[in-house]
Amino acid sequence: MVYSDNLFGGAKTMLNKKTFIAVSLSCLIAACGGGGETPTVPTAEPAGESMKDIGEHIIHFSAQSTDDLSPDVARAYNIVRSKNRAMLTISVLRESDNVSVPAEITVKTVNLTGQLKNVAMREIEEQDAVYYVGETPVANRETLIFDITVTPQGAGQPSEVRFKREFYTD
Repeated sequence: MVYSDNLFGGAKTMLNKKTFIAVSLSCLIAACGGGGETPTVPTAEPAGESMKDIGEHIIHFSAQSTDDLSPDVARAYNIVRSKNRAMLTISVLRESDNVSVPAEITVKTVNLTGQLKNVAMREIEEQDAVYYVGETPVANRETLIFDITVTPQGAGQPSEVRFKREFYTD
């Protein structure tokens, strides 16, 4: 047996090394949830829907922090990048050929306390695509409920989409 006096404060017994190792392993096992029961792993929340089929058209929608945008994209579309700003994006495609179509879009957004959040939508046209973007301030852990009314060009009836997203700013 080799005895060492460097890590154990000059102790020259194998017992101190074994005690140190046993205590260290016990702490590691306890930190991992113990050695007995299998720890319960929480189930991940499923991602919310991001599209709705309304017959002849499909509505695609998303909400994200503007901080997720690259600086170049934000600059190109005049969007302020911030963890405290949410961006709503909507596009409408004709189902038969997947072609982007213009639409009349109205949005009503509230948080869980019923506070109305102003989201002014603007149309963006790029080559063969038309989509709509709006921004609003958000607080940490604020959940927004988006009520969207979409009337695609040429459609007689408006369609409704409702979804909610929680935003984290910290």
